[in-house]
Amino acid sequence: MTKRQLGRSGLQVAPLALGGNVFGWTIDEATSFQILDRFVDAGFNLVDTADIYSRWAPGNQGGESETIIGKWIKSRGLRDKVIIATKVGGDMGQGKKDLSKEYITGAVENSLRRLQTDYIDLYQSHWDDDITQVEETMETYAELVKAGKVRTIGASNFTLTRLKASLEASARIGLPRYESVQPQYNLYDRQEFEQELEPLCTDLQLGVISYFSLARGFLTGKYRNEGDLGKSVRGGGVSAYLNERGYGILAALDEVAARYATTPASVALAWLIARPSVTAPISSATSTDQLDDLVKAASLSLDAAAMEKLNKASEY
Repeated sequence: MTKRQLGRSGLQVAPLALGGNVFGWTIDEATSFQILDRFVDAGFNLVDTADIYSRWAPGNQGGESETIIGKWIKSRGLRDKVIIATKVGGDMGQGKKDLSKEYITGAVENSLRRLQTDYIDLYQSHWDDDITQVEETMETYAELVKAGKVRTIGASNFTLTRLKASLEASARIGLPRYESVQPQYNLYDRQEFEQELEPLCTDLQLGVISYFSLARGFLTGKYRNEGDLGKSVRGGGVSAYLNERGYGILAALDEVAARYATTPASVALAWLIARPSVTAPISSATSTDQLDDLVKAASLSLDAAAMEKLNKASEY
């Protein structure tokens, strides 16, 4: 499988990332292991998680996803075969978003311990901390890179202004820069990324690993009316897509999927993979059958007519 360079880093990733947010939340350890095995066996290598996954679930404290991934890495002996991306700065009980030196230096040790590894391939600022100066954050990351604990850094959920400020600080001081951006981006949620962040990512060769790539599952076609929202614990977040534009996008996905004898989910991910600015969309799976459906997207080459139909249906 052809790998793609993540930004200007040395990381080479397959064009689809596996989201680890469901590990320890909607699926147990055994099922998580099955999905990770199948994902790697299919030729993929980028696994995305975060320290806060899945602190929101009853009985969880955060770190559940990293812990499962760490156990899997140790049991399989595949550390050099996978690119592990995790995040820092979300609320792990401190009551705020935090990218201060003191917080990051403690949090990275906890993530390394849970992941059972000596280094993190891609360490990402999960949410911006508008109190801490960007220089402090970038200098902290530079120290982690120098110490060999982190290979590459990235930013998630940053505004254009704050992303620019961080990049400018790195250039001015001579520090490692954010090499990737993780925005919400999919066929429905296009406008914010395309109008704000995408031009900068293209100009500065920043990698893009999009989250909610299937719009919380809406683009799979699973949710087509209010009655469908109870099909999963994540269904409640889909109601905003049940409108004329959303139904138009589903109709286009259905048509293209039928022509290619595949599924709407595969087509929606293939559209993202075909976007010049996108390195690898992130998508999660709760079963191996679901994963098999997702990975088909990497080998699905949509023609110009299909791309135009999807672009037209999802225009804003």
